[in-house]
Amino acid sequence: MNANTSALSGAGVSIWLDDLSRSSLKTGKLAKLIADVDVVGVTTNPTIFAGALTDGESYAAQVAELAAKDTGADEAVFEITTDDVADACDLFRPIYNRTQGVDGRVSIEVSPTLAHDAPGTIAEAKRLWAKVNRPNALIKIPATLAGLDAITDVIGAGISVNVTLIFSLERYGAVIDAYLAGLEKASAAGHDLEEIHSVASFFVSRVDTEVDKRLDALGADASLKSQAGLANARLAYELFENAFDTERAAKLLALGANAQRPLWASTGVKDPALPDTLYVTELVAAGVVNTMPEKTLLATADHGVVVGNTITTNYDEARLLFAQLAAAGIDFEDVTTTLETEGVDKFIVSWGELLDTVTTALEAAK
Repeated sequence: MNANTSALSGAGVSIWLDDLSRSSLKTGKLAKLIADVDVVGVTTNPTIFAGALTDGESYAAQVAELAAKDTGADEAVFEITTDDVADACDLFRPIYNRTQGVDGRVSIEVSPTLAHDAPGTIAEAKRLWAKVNRPNALIKIPATLAGLDAITDVIGAGISVNVTLIFSLERYGAVIDAYLAGLEKASAAGHDLEEIHSVASFFVSRVDTEVDKRLDALGADASLKSQAGLANARLAYELFENAFDTERAAKLLALGANAQRPLWASTGVKDPALPDTLYVTELVAAGVVNTMPEKTLLATADHGVVVGNTITTNYDEARLLFAQLAAAGIDFEDVTTTLETEGVDKFIVSWGELLDTVTTALEAAK
């Protein structure tokens, strides 16, 4: 096992890979990452699947089979992606068993076109859960306003959820509330709370990209750049600590419920001037997940220096930064609203690309 990733895991961070393809499953590449660099889970999204489907060879046999049945593109995408996720769940099942369901998780996202449709999201989440039919799957639901209602309903049905596209502390608080409400609903329905797990995916690097762009436009102090993403995530961890130290949470935890772990997403560095492991080594604390693109994961394995907890000692510094950003003219509420809108829109574009790729492949196979 790699010394750097072992140190990260030893500090309480679960390393998940932000990538999945049939090729990585078939060639043993994903299994090697599990063995060599301590990967204990996988996340996916429409952009990742759109990229994976460009490798036509890995999917040729299934595409030909679906084409022979005259399957439409939407249904073909459903069949292809759920098959990959189910196979990945099988690969990670020993880790799931060893960690009692905490890790060994594989995420699959509801269609981003349903991001503002709570009933549609709920129905799609239940359909994905039933199709994958693995206890270590996580259904990804965006933290839009409509998504909050869906989170409560889906958790209440006993389904494990990865809440994605979280940018603001205010929305994160609402996500935690939706999760707790879902657990209460699940308990009332007789579900075993120990079997329900959830992570809350807080996006990091995109925050810096947007804030830094605005700082440049304002001609503000350059020393404020490339800090907002870390500060925001660190205060999210503080919120997590406080939210699961309440009487309401304690009652559920006493019944066997699991805390909803924070997950750091968008951890690939966008600015080449920054250290390529910045959003890994500077966001270390017990009980978090860091889902990394392969490039970031390998950089961490090669030269990531893990010095222990880099979150809980920096709360005051994070609050000071936000005060300085506000004084410089940064409207952080507008930043996070913009990022949520852009995040949904980008996934919808990727979803369209995915459908186009599959449509072309189906037509070529006929």
